[in-house]
Amino acid sequence: MRHFDLVIIGTGSGNSIPTEAMAGWQIAILEKGTFGGTCLNVGCIPTKMFVHTADQAATPANAKKLGVDATLDAVHWPEIRDRIFNRIDPIAEGGRNWRANENANVTVYEGTAHFVDAHTIDTGTGETITADRIVVAAGSRPTIPDIADLDSTGFHTSDTVMRLDELPESLIIVGSGFIASEFAHVFSSFGVKVTMIARSNLLLRHEDLEVAQRFTEIAKGKWNVLLNRKTTRAEKTATGVKLHLEGPNGEETVEAQQLLVAVGRQPNSDLLQVQNAGVDQHGDGRVKVDEYQRTNQPHIYALGDISSDYQLKHVANHEAKVVQHNLLNPDDQISSDHRFVPAAVFSSPQIASVGLTEEQAKEKGIRYVTASQAYASIAYGWAMEDTTGFAKLIADPATGQLLGAHIIGPQASTVIQPLIQAMSFGLDAKSMARGQYWIHPAMPEVVENALLNLPLD
Repeated sequence: MRHFDLVIIGTGSGNSIPTEAMAGWQIAILEKGTFGGTCLNVGCIPTKMFVHTADQAATPANAKKLGVDATLDAVHWPEIRDRIFNRIDPIAEGGRNWRANENANVTVYEGTAHFVDAHTIDTGTGETITADRIVVAAGSRPTIPDIADLDSTGFHTSDTVMRLDELPESLIIVGSGFIASEFAHVFSSFGVKVTMIARSNLLLRHEDLEVAQRFTEIAKGKWNVLLNRKTTRAEKTATGVKLHLEGPNGEETVEAQQLLVAVGRQPNSDLLQVQNAGVDQHGDGRVKVDEYQRTNQPHIYALGDISSDYQLKHVANHEAKVVQHNLLNPDDQISSDHRFVPAAVFSSPQIASVGLTEEQAKEKGIRYVTASQAYASIAYGWAMEDTTGFAKLIADPATGQLLGAHIIGPQASTVIQPLIQAMSFGLDAKSMARGQYWIHPAMPEVVENALLNLPLD
């Protein structure tokens, strides 16, 4: 049985851990799917490439209010799809080839691995190996809800929908989170009739309530949004799929050519059978880790979707750097910093957030103040004729320290970045607003004005 100094399970952020300082280590890298992990192959990178294309396709519909007549003549789905994956697929294959053939101290195993015990792993290739140290970075996969006849009906997830052979005329999306909202924007911008089915009374219900309410209101004007619905059964039809629903008005059905299930993601800890290694888990299957990314087995670390509260690539990358340091410096370990984790939803409009929502601040019993500023109140907002976007800030009235920031509107994912920086480095709202120049007229003025409007002590 072959023994390794280090085994890394997963080739997303975990693949960044081997470094020149480990050149003397024998390292095994295990991967059950495509090299590069979720973000590169089926997650944030291809989806944002589709989103950017969708943003261009949506431009003519928004031009008339600016006095410009424009039309969308055609959407060439195969060309869009192939442009994106002809860039991504070679990166994945190149990464695999580099690790497998150009790293003398690295052995790549391609199979669905699982733990035999705390130091032993069945690689899924017919070979079992042992290791001194193990990093679990095996990510997550789409959650499949318990809907009668769903499997026999056929459906897509975020893993498969971007590689459709042709663009459908209509699409049902079961789900109301960020994945569902981004794909709703993509496909509707390409001319697809989109129906979204949500169990709750809001889309993006984990965002700040005012943001979720505004987004839901906007979405209802673009898509067929069905709230407070439970999907009870799926049925294959001659032209696609029919879903049977239970809602406020009783039973109903919806039909479309294609079905996308986007209700969330689940950690791959069950596939790895981490319990065989004596590794503790949360109730939802996530691997429990301490601030150093260690499990209760001190030689086993975990990072990313399989253990984190945040299913975000930038968090997984941060955690991978922490694990890398701690593997190399076992007597001088550093901890992960999850104080101010930002996130963005690349739908239309964009949403970005960091820190506490107002609801969370209330629940914690924290004294706080808020200020909101509309895009429509700044000069660049006038230029865009934006009437729905706003920035909302939450702050400690005594110190001026920002507790949370939430933006819905054009380029929210970029506009929020100085607020993330301020929170991370302890810059108070008054100093941030008055201690620097703000380019006029530019979108960040929505942040400047929100800061100035905070009713601080």
